[in-house]
Amino acid sequence: MADTSKDTGLIEVLAKRLETQRLPRALSLKEMVDRGEKLAEVDIHFLETVFEDAQRIRPLVDRHPEWQDLAAKMIHLYKEITDKALENEKAKNSDF
Repeated sequence: MADTSKDTGLIEVLAKRLETQRLPRALSLKEMVDRGEKLAEVDIHFLETVFEDAQRIRPLVDRHPEWQDLAAKMIHLYKEITDKALENEKAKNSDF
């Protein structure tokens, strides 16, 4: 059985990080790619880190279904960002 107090503490830390860091940055990136801009290397690194973290916390989310909807929405937002960024890259490269 999982240590629920450890899970609770970890969830609190992850929720705070989402609120103060990850979500604001993701929304900023979404606005940027929606304007047709390309992602910088630092932005790509951020997204890589987010996807790696998502894989690491998957067992935690699986143990706490009440967080699955939020996790799915965040993954969807990151996918929208990467899809649009790829579209922007292709459009910029075809301009040359």
